[in-house]
Amino acid sequence: MELINQHTKEIMEGCKERARAAGLSFTDESLEYIVTNRDLIELSPKVMIPTLYDYWVHDVEVLRGKGEYELYPHNPYETVINTRPPISFYNDNNPDWLNVMIFYHVLGHIDFFQNNLYFRHTWEYDFTGQALSDKRVIAKLRAEKGRWVDYILEFARSIDNLVAYHDELSPLFKSPDTATSSRLDYYFDVFLQVEKKLPVAEYLKEVARYNEAVLQDKEEGERIFFAEVTAKYPEMEAHFAKSRSVKRIERRDLLRFLIENSEFLARDENSWMRSVLEVVRKTSIFFQPQIRTKIMNEGWASYWHEKLFLVDDRIKGHEVDFARVHAGVTSMPRVGMNPYALGMRLMYQLKEIGDKGKTGYDFHRLSDANQRKEFDAGTGQGDEFLFKVRSNYCDYLFIKEFVDQDFTNRYDLFVTGKRLDPQRMVWQYYVKSRDAREYRDMVLASLYHPPHIEIAPERGEDGALYLVHHFEGKQLVSEYIANTMVGIEYLWGAPVQLETSEAVIEQTRGTAGKEGGEEAEITWQRVVYTMKEKTLSRQVL
Repeated sequence: MELINQHTKEIMEGCKERARAAGLSFTDESLEYIVTNRDLIELSPKVMIPTLYDYWVHDVEVLRGKGEYELYPHNPYETVINTRPPISFYNDNNPDWLNVMIFYHVLGHIDFFQNNLYFRHTWEYDFTGQALSDKRVIAKLRAEKGRWVDYILEFARSIDNLVAYHDELSPLFKSPDTATSSRLDYYFDVFLQVEKKLPVAEYLKEVARYNEAVLQDKEEGERIFFAEVTAKYPEMEAHFAKSRSVKRIERRDLLRFLIENSEFLARDENSWMRSVLEVVRKTSIFFQPQIRTKIMNEGWASYWHEKLFLVDDRIKGHEVDFARVHAGVTSMPRVGMNPYALGMRLMYQLKEIGDKGKTGYDFHRLSDANQRKEFDAGTGQGDEFLFKVRSNYCDYLFIKEFVDQDFTNRYDLFVTGKRLDPQRMVWQYYVKSRDAREYRDMVLASLYHPPHIEIAPERGEDGALYLVHHFEGKQLVSEYIANTMVGIEYLWGAPVQLETSEAVIEQTRGTAGKEGGEEAEITWQRVVYTMKEKTLSRQVL
């Protein structure tokens, strides 16, 4: 692995000038390395962070990668990481024309990293430096504690998706000018919602009443507002006073809860384990936005590498080569999903929506498909709309809002089904639905969505840690429950209980037209798993 030569660096700087002229925004400094396929295979398990801590799973992934490469040789074109400065890696086999296309793609990623608000917590520090410090901590502990470090790493990594990522973001967006009192926060966030369980309509009325009071008298508005609150809810002040004396319990971030509350980890001989958990937690939180913006990020980078490369004079003589590589990256599969392809087409759709003014009421009130297709208010705000979406959306919001019937019709998108052909004994794929809602639901179901596990220490008996899985339509993977709970039990130092939902499948007689066959009916039941002394038991509630 080595830095790119001056000739290639000059090409990169030329791409930066053109990208900035088109509206992209990124820092001046960047590092580019030329790597071999072997380098890429060895870096991939560490998510391309060279300074990430060592772990035995990484070694296994390297061996698997080498085996795959021997069977199916392939050349990844590039990869880029969100560091300060951003670092990108390029295959040593890339010709100059291909590097131009790849540089534009990388600059699209860097612009996304440095402007999308879901990455806000990564803007102030260099993760490679932090990772190097963490790596040294792990190496020092491994020299002192031996294999126990790897056990703690494995236990921590099994729950590293249960981190309160959004809690890390929220303080970054709270302006000092809009800071509210703790009493006001308690009233709206806890008292009305948790204790009184106020309906949404009534809750919004209270918000409007507070805003009106502050608007009329900025200095005394809050005092006047709470005078009416006290008359309506005399018990509110006592509840608020009691809440201030109670230590706040972290209910969503299991790793943080264990670090702060485990008596086992608080012992002098075990305190080093907290450092390991903290490293795993910080690493997980750093990568959360990349996992949650995969479609947007790749779509944004693909949109700009096509848009900028096609007008670059350095393409001359390589148009066919570009078309072949570009099609391989951004072609839309008939079965499955390509985040590059879906994201890029949505970006083009948004550009058109902004240019034609399809964001307003005049367009959305139209129900006729032809009228919607021909609508053009000529606003010319496509780029402005694109950059706004790039800054403020994650994959979930992006897909939820912009994958509509117009989009699926335009690109002939559909949901596929699979059935067995009993005569030929082969699987058949067929068009199951062309409804945009079903296609959108299919894409949403494929997105990263960690289980909603809430910590409820007040429900645990005899020091047990009680976890509640809030069921959202998907049950936990049963094969992982035992091993994960063993790790949590060790870190907690006492039994662990997990309340969750599981499917019960009942066979029922077929209905009319089903030729008397049987159908499976699924119902859901709540169960509690208990891990005590490394033994798992299960009880139906």
